[in-house]
Amino acid sequence: MRSPVRDIVVIGASAGGVEALLGLFDGLSADSRLTLVSVLHLPENRPSLLADLFARRLKLRVKEAEDKEDLCPGTLYFAGAGYHLSIERDHSFSLSREAPRHFSRPSIDFLFESAADVYRERLVGILLTGANEDGAAGLAKIQRLGGLSIVQNPAEAQIPTMPEAALALHTPDHILSLREIGALLCRMDPRHAE
Repeated sequence: MRSPVRDIVVIGASAGGVEALLGLFDGLSADSRLTLVSVLHLPENRPSLLADLFARRLKLRVKEAEDKEDLCPGTLYFAGAGYHLSIERDHSFSLSREAPRHFSRPSIDFLFESAADVYRERLVGILLTGANEDGAAGLAKIQRLGGLSIVQNPAEAQIPTMPEAALALHTPDHILSLREIGALLCRMDPRHAE
């Protein structure tokens, strides 16, 4: 039996996440066909500059996710400030102003849970450094619905609270360093399967 194609990747991080994500994505090439969606906890009272920062540093196409926008392979999307980001059954983004979860809007759990419902075994969920428990429940749901769950090794995380919360809730498929996660993403890229 062939392994499922895993081409949709959702990533969550909080404190220490900018440096972690830059390291994680640095090895991906400009012609990557992975679809990457990231929630990094942001203050609500000012616009996010994440897409601009990452676009200047990476070879990938990078943008802030927009309401009703269809997901496109080969793109790294970031959730904007002040809105939860979810994925609809028609593979488009949805932004909402529902109450914060774990004191966060955007919430990692919000993205992870919606993506798990839509993509199931195609989905890869990655939870990185952070200072609260956001993402732990969503990552467990990804695994429960057939997706691949990956947690950054807490010993390496700048703030280990978020990875530790995930490990307390479920046993992920992988506990890896950032370097190992990056290498795994490169191997999963659908352009290598052709």
